[in-house]
Amino acid sequence: MSYSPNIESEPSPSEEELHFQEADFYALSEGLSRDAQYNEQRLVLRRKLGGLAKRFVSKNSEGKARRPKLGLDSRTSLHNPHAFNGNRVRRIWAYICRDKAEKGRLKRVVGADLAKDLDASFRNAYLCVAVEAESIEVSFKIHQDAWMDGQNLKRRVDRDGLADCVSVLKGLEGFTLKLADWKGEWPCGEMDGSKLKEFLGYYEPGTHSLTVERTWPAPRSQPAVREAMFGAGVPDALLAELERLISLYRFAAWSKASDYLFG
Repeated sequence: MSYSPNIESEPSPSEEELHFQEADFYALSEGLSRDAQYNEQRLVLRRKLGGLAKRFVSKNSEGKARRPKLGLDSRTSLHNPHAFNGNRVRRIWAYICRDKAEKGRLKRVVGADLAKDLDASFRNAYLCVAVEAESIEVSFKIHQDAWMDGQNLKRRVDRDGLADCVSVLKGLEGFTLKLADWKGEWPCGEMDGSKLKEFLGYYEPGTHSLTVERTWPAPRSQPAVREAMFGAGVPDALLAELERLISLYRFAAWSKASDYLFG
């Protein structure tokens, strides 16, 4: 996955029906991924994902009893071929991470030298909804450069033990825990202490990425499966899956309520 700085303005999120169409997937296919003629269609998809992310942020920005607000913002990836995406667009995603105020809170704690790294969204733990030519993904990610969040997670488990983290992951039936580009994976619904200990034994923040993802295939070779992704209820289903990841985001990402780096 490639990441880009603010090389263009964020397009306005779609406020219309957010369900997907064949054209959304088709414009990401290998043969068209470099073709600028499909930029407009990819922009339509980008705005749909932006609309989904904004809906999620709006719903989860309010604090609740015993649950402080998350402090989230969202952005979307480039829809046009560019040097930052290798001049091809095979994946478009919306990512949801700390908002400016939450980044500011962490910057005040870590100091000026480390604070500048937080401006890049991928250096913060984030939630993601993504579309590729033949699949849809919902995920929680700690990029290898999001050292502080990865280290916060490891120190929390070191200090409090495995049980709480196992409970959070085990509640994510259907999702899979993955380490960088390794072939091995750990189904969350089957998580136990020994499996989590094994994973954390390999995981090194600053060196490896951590991903908890769920993917829905949409192969062109299976029209009935693919067409199911065009249903009107799919956007709400994706939002529900993002909601399920909130407990993991709260557990792993550094926050005032989950400070295992400096507290």
